[in-house]
Amino acid sequence: MLRKGKAAARGELSEPSVVQTPRARLFGGIPNATLGAIYYPALGLAIWLATDRSEFLVLFLAALMAAGVSVVLAYSLLFVTRMPCMYCWTSHVINWLLAIGVAALLVQS
Repeated sequence: MLRKGKAAARGELSEPSVVQTPRARLFGGIPNATLGAIYYPALGLAIWLATDRSEFLVLFLAALMAAGVSVVLAYSLLFVTRMPCMYCWTSHVINWLLAIGVAALLVQS
């Protein structure tokens, strides 16, 4: 999606795309794909390094916020933009599964 967003910025897309909508930049004009490219590795590293319950709680809250944003964006895909985006749906499902997985780690800690 980062590549597609850059292509859209250069005017190189031949078809409409979700990366061209305002919802593709929810936070301060930063592309959602850029935030995801930072979030996923950071969350993975933080999970690897987390040692106590308070750290897992912070990670769960971060995963829960990402899952919430995915709910908003999924709603937008279905009812506002009405555009197909398999990459988007893949990231939404991953966000929801990460929230569940981090919740399980929190319970176990």
